[in-house]
Amino acid sequence: METAIIKMENVHKWYDQLHVLRGVSLAVERSEVVVLIGPSGSGKSTLLRTLNGLESIQEGHIIVNGIELKGQKSLVELRREVGFVFQSFNLYPHMTILKNVTLAPRTVRGMDKSEAEEIALHYLERVGIKDQAHKKPATLSGGQQQRAAIARALAMNPQIMLFDEPTSALDPEMIGEVLQVMTDLAQGGMTMLVVSHEMGFTRQVADRVVFMDEGVIVEQGPPEQIFENPREERTKKFLKQIL
Repeated sequence: METAIIKMENVHKWYDQLHVLRGVSLAVERSEVVVLIGPSGSGKSTLLRTLNGLESIQEGHIIVNGIELKGQKSLVELRREVGFVFQSFNLYPHMTILKNVTLAPRTVRGMDKSEAEEIALHYLERVGIKDQAHKKPATLSGGQQQRAAIARALAMNPQIMLFDEPTSALDPEMIGEVLQVMTDLAQGGMTMLVVSHEMGFTRQVADRVVFMDEGVIVEQGPPEQIFENPREERTKKFLKQIL
């Protein structure tokens, strides 16, 4: 029986002449936390962006929660199931945090204002910033803004959360608060695919680590195997540079 909630089969992606994803195949189980690591330009973020249709693919198949990604209709369905948290917070500066979080549930899911606000406040409390609900994004710290972005994604009740280097734009003292929210989500059983350079978080939270380079998956396995006993020379070299 097929149990994977995400399935990529022989996925290729080009930007003009640049072959960014070279036949990537990857399956992610429900409630699994998979962290993608690798050098800049290895295709990690592009892989993530193909999973909710931000990037189109030229070859292969992507199936997310039973939806094959092809055409506009599947894209709308898919984005109801998949939350995406970017490096930059992408909050609307002219709206309060509460309005930012309620916008998609109201416009995409058709919720009324009171129900959307109740859900939004629940998730803002869960990420520890309910007291900031009526403030504009510019008055919050970077860590608070990223937690608001996570609450916004969660308010759509997604089956899967994608995180693209969610701490890379943060000051060092704010990284921990965002990683703690992500750790709590992982422990709560959320399916997560994360691009991250935070190796301590990866060791602690990942069920599986996927090392990418030059558009291919070089090696994957449990954190202890990848960090303590990598099989591939390219993996060893990368880890030696960053650890």
